[in-house]
Amino acid sequence: MLTLDQARDHAQEIVARAMRAGADAGDAVFAADAALDVSVRLGKLEDVGRSESAELGLRVFVGARSASVSTSDLSSAALDALVERAVAMAREAPEDRWAGLAPEIRLMRGAAPLLDIDDGGQVSPEQLRDAALAAEDEARAVAGVTNSEGGGASASRMIWALATSHGFASAYAATGYGLSASVIGGEGAGMQRDYAHHSTRLLRHLDAPEDIGRRAGERAVARLNPGRVASGAMPVVFDPRVGGSLVGHLVGAIGGQAITRRTSFLLEALGTQVFASGITIRDDPHRPHGLRSRPFDGEGLPVSPTALVEDGVLETWLLDSASARQLGLEPTGHAARGIGGGPGVSTSNVYLAAGAMPVATLFGDIADGVYVTELIGQGVNGVTGDYSRGAAGFRIEGGQITGPAAEFTIAGNLRDMYRQMIAANDLEFRYGVNVPTLRIDGMTVASG
Repeated sequence: MLTLDQARDHAQEIVARAMRAGADAGDAVFAADAALDVSVRLGKLEDVGRSESAELGLRVFVGARSASVSTSDLSSAALDALVERAVAMAREAPEDRWAGLAPEIRLMRGAAPLLDIDDGGQVSPEQLRDAALAAEDEARAVAGVTNSEGGGASASRMIWALATSHGFASAYAATGYGLSASVIGGEGAGMQRDYAHHSTRLLRHLDAPEDIGRRAGERAVARLNPGRVASGAMPVVFDPRVGGSLVGHLVGAIGGQAITRRTSFLLEALGTQVFASGITIRDDPHRPHGLRSRPFDGEGLPVSPTALVEDGVLETWLLDSASARQLGLEPTGHAARGIGGGPGVSTSNVYLAAGAMPVATLFGDIADGVYVTELIGQGVNGVTGDYSRGAAGFRIEGGQITGPAAEFTIAGNLRDMYRQMIAANDLEFRYGVNVPTLRIDGMTVASG
């Protein structure tokens, strides 16, 4: 794989070629990655896969017209042809008065922050195989587990570089490791499956395979012999594994494109009370070892910790330069780029801050409710906020988690749900979006 300097130079060179070919402005992304994946099942190796790729994406502007192209052929002749094609396409494209590079004055200057998200990625297929086998073995050893969907382990390293025609050029690398196990408990029509997984930037932070396997097995067995839940309005408690999706709906609703297109249920909500008092949601791109940490955004702007919601009040939209221009605002450092096309918006390490209430207290006064550990389907309307999802989990009776439950739906409207939200004090940072256990009263629950 190329070095960071080489990746940055690739991006700079293609931008320079575009300018010589007649573009008025441009930017380029260079991305390279190498990944190794191992899967096992029933104690035997099933598959080993290795992939490597390197791609370059170019966006050029001719006046208010733009075009984007990409290639994995990095030969000089191919890049010359790519540049000529991009400039020719831009000259024929429709004008877009909002498109353009980020404001030059806002570009990141100086050294990038040190995020400790790259440990070099030196891991062997044998190491991954042994970890996957150990995780599956531990899961299968749990009493009541009768079959396995397998275990898996992976390692990857990527390099990402961005260069613009108005003075930005930088690159960074990140590694990633994953370990998982998925097993089945019970027999025949009564079988239930569940899983456990962990992902980290640094290998030394990955959970022990035995811990992951044990969680997978215990979760599968706990779901055996599910019952029905009562239908009606009741409290719903979301496990942190699934509660992050509620924050994901917020992120989609406050993104620049949703606001400029007027397709958000939070369209007029900026600066108003959207969540219950005490709820704070932050985005921290500088979190050390964070799964989504990054030193700059997809347009070369510096990134910094941001409060999305503070004490229940919505504090900001998420804006790239194009949506910011359209709204008459400043970009927020949330631009995200792929190889093809222009920037969109994306968050980094989003988390809902822990509340003061212990989990036991959160459950304590629930006479009849449900604890959701799995969500099914995509029944969420981003325009109206209407929410309806299939779910599985456990019944809550008399303040205690009792038997498993399956085949029920939970429904409400995200505006009402956010105002009713209560956060426990058990926040852990394990995912891209992290939340503590969450409780929402008054949701509609219906048995399937």
